[in-house]
Amino acid sequence: MSFQTKVLTTEAKLFAREPGTLIVGMLLPAVVLLGIGLIFSPHLPDPAIGGKRFIDLLVPSMVVISLASLGISTMPARLVGYREKGVLRRMSTTPADPAMLLVAQVAINVLVAVGGLVVLMVAGNLAFQIPFPADLVGFVAAFMLGMSALFSIGLLVAAVAPSSAVATALIWPIFVAVMFLGGVYLPRWLLPDIAVRIGDFTPPGVQAMLDAWQGTSPQLLPLAIMALITVAAGATAVKLFRWE
Repeated sequence: MSFQTKVLTTEAKLFAREPGTLIVGMLLPAVVLLGIGLIFSPHLPDPAIGGKRFIDLLVPSMVVISLASLGISTMPARLVGYREKGVLRRMSTTPADPAMLLVAQVAINVLVAVGGLVVLMVAGNLAFQIPFPADLVGFVAAFMLGMSALFSIGLLVAAVAPSSAVATALIWPIFVAVMFLGGVYLPRWLLPDIAVRIGDFTPPGVQAMLDAWQGTSPQLLPLAIMALITVAAGATAVKLFRWE
């Protein structure tokens, strides 16, 4: 077994010991979607949103819940906690390097996020006949790039925050902004136009996912921006990551 595999296995076991994180990342988006559907019954075409069903347009915003919770909140907090407890300093005396730990954390959170997406799609389809993405390839591309951009930002926070208090001060404004611009707190069609436009080009690029969901190929510019953020923030995180 390679050292990277050992790090990944250990991190996965530690992650599994915190069921709350799994519930938020994998089940919360579906629960929120089902709750909205049952309470507000948004199942009829609405002329105010182009004759579409309210519930059909919510899925990409529900995806944001999982991605933001995992990438912006959980992962950075865990890594900074490791640093404060001296776990990272002890690991620095082993053949491990920062990249190994970051790769393990990203891999685990990606698996949980993908699992949450599958649960969300299946639950929405069974409960409210929400169709699956019409442009599956485009949706997967938008989802993966949006997720990688958010996770890279989270890793950057973990790399530069010297303590949990500082990490929290950095995490929450980013988390709130991502959730707001992603249409979680208020549907995007009710947001000011400037907020919608900003949300189009900031992680996780909700509009690209929505376009692909409805069968329209996502625009290349938002996807390119997500890729650029991923490379820039990810590389910077690896370069600045500190053991103590």
